Amino acid sequence: MGICENQVVIVTGAGRGLGRSHALELARQGAKVLVNDLGVERDGSQGSDSPAQQVVNEILAHGGEAAVNAADVADWRQAESMIQQAINTWGRLDGLVCNAGFLRDRMLASMNEEEWDSVIRVHLKGHFAPARHAIAYWRDQAKSGNEIAARIVNTSSGAGLMGSIGQGNYAAAKAAIALLTVQQAAEWGRYGVSVNAVAPDARTRMTEGIFYSADDVQEGTFDEKSPDNVAPLVAWLISPQCDITGRTFEVTAGQLNVCDGWQHGAVASVGNRKMEATEVADLVHQSIDNTPPPEAVYGA
Repeated sequence: MGICENQVVIVTGAGRGLGRSHALELARQGAKVLVNDLGVERDGSQGSDSPAQQVVNEILAHGGEAAVNAADVADWRQAESMIQQAINTWGRLDGLVCNAGFLRDRMLASMNEEEWDSVIRVHLKGHFAPARHAIAYWRDQAKSGNEIAARIVNTSSGAGLMGSIGQGNYAAAKAAIALLTVQQAAEWGRYGVSVNAVAPDARTRMTEGIFYSADDVQEGTFDEKSPDNVAPLVAWLISPQCDITGRTFEVTAGQLNVCDGWQHGAVASVGNRKMEATEVADLVHQSIDNTPPPEAVYGA
């Protein structure tokens, strides 16, 4: 018996990389998996639906249950249909893993409107739209008196938590997803829904050739940057065993850590009166000097 036995879970962007590892691990843990993938290339250009079918075939070959979905997760109606497909196929929905995305990297001073909009759309709206339709289903179930123990796992990134030179569109979207996780958890707990996020450090199509290379892995050694190292955390966060909500975890190489987001820094004050412009510099530096420094931006 796996920790996700008989759960119905949707994984977006599950044809390759992290999503593929998530789908396979969830199936190993007993979940019925709707494998969503639009089949696009690394930059979002036209691709093929075959990656999702290949993952489904692999799950079926090992005795699991899975089905293909080719929705554009950032399209409102297609996202709704994706949620409904899982419910129609297996009679319920227990979990949603939002993972789909692509890159269009460029320095901000050279980035064009389409490069900005397309990345924000697929990552940020591609997280909100499926979750919005999923919560509508779970809210209706809760209002009907059914006990809900549903789970959402979002995908942020170290780029979204610390920034990454040359990835301003991606970093902004991933930062928003980290906060969206906190917001969803605060609003949706009343319906029995827990929401957490992962910020993976793994070698995938999106990072290979930029940060990592497959040639770095020596045969017979532990592959530290394999996406398979991330999937067990995702499976636990989706499982009924998960007893936390509203948190983001960095995960890589057999290790994880919870991330601590924005916090109030040290207060510097002039007392019960209006501050003067000539006093602002001293107050700013007092607060900064008494507050832990932020993490460095990747590539800075």
